[in-house]
Amino acid sequence: MLIRIATRKSALALWQAEHVAAALRQLDVDVELVPLSTRGDEILDRSLQKIGGKGLFIKELESAMQEGTADIAVHSMKDVPAEMPPDFCIAAMLERANHADALVCRNYDSFDELPRGALIGSSSLRRQAQLRMLRPDLVIEPLRGNVNTRLAKLEAGDYDAIILAAAGLERLGLQQHISQQFSTDEMLPAAAQGVIGIECLSDRDDLRAVLHKLEHPGTARTTIAERTIALVLQANCQSPVATYATLDGERLTVTALVALPDGSRFLRDSLEGPAAESENTGQQLAARLLEHGAAELLEQAAATDV
Repeated sequence: MLIRIATRKSALALWQAEHVAAALRQLDVDVELVPLSTRGDEILDRSLQKIGGKGLFIKELESAMQEGTADIAVHSMKDVPAEMPPDFCIAAMLERANHADALVCRNYDSFDELPRGALIGSSSLRRQAQLRMLRPDLVIEPLRGNVNTRLAKLEAGDYDAIILAAAGLERLGLQQHISQQFSTDEMLPAAAQGVIGIECLSDRDDLRAVLHKLEHPGTARTTIAERTIALVLQANCQSPVATYATLDGERLTVTALVALPDGSRFLRDSLEGPAAESENTGQQLAARLLEHGAAELLEQAAATDV
């Protein structure tokens, strides 16, 4: 059996595709990579919110599967919209890597050392909101591009610090750049941050049977809980929404945050439930957030010009 993997051309995307390829080869599957360029990679002078969201990183990969030039696509699950397009499914989720957000500084060793008015690079409204909740004095400016591009901009002095996903830095062997990892009390991650997912056409039962062997059950449960919250809230990958679920035996605890990008208002809540009912627990927590005004916060956030 030959499985062709559609992937973006960035170093991190290629690492993730190779990681999945290695796991498939362990199952005696032949693998071929199909690197593609996406609109999200090509348009770097505007925010994702203005050009259509992180789904722009995925559409070309899905087209390749529909056209028959690729069989599967490998994604960072935090970039995958909570509502899957018709005819597609996430066939497997690999064991979660580091979920944390990382601070990368030029001349400072920690977040507390940053001076008043320090310039931080981040285009994520989720990160912007939580940074401002911690330090309203900081100046936050957009930052686009792949990991190495962002690190180069920091090194060039464009920013005092930038925020990146720790998992991405670790996967690329760049963990030495991490000045500090934020705790979940300081900064909740994006839904499924640190999780690699494998997408294919829903009717490819042959592929789904093979890919299911790569699924990590615990990661699947926490990811379902987190992504269900985003789905119920009708949040997209750019919304200032954060969720993080953990397992303790047969119990699952999920925490979620909805905020305004300026950090002036936010809702944060947690809920525990049976691990086997992760989707239900996510639905219940999202419902509680909506009862307390989450929809209004998201409506205000959507009107923010970023």
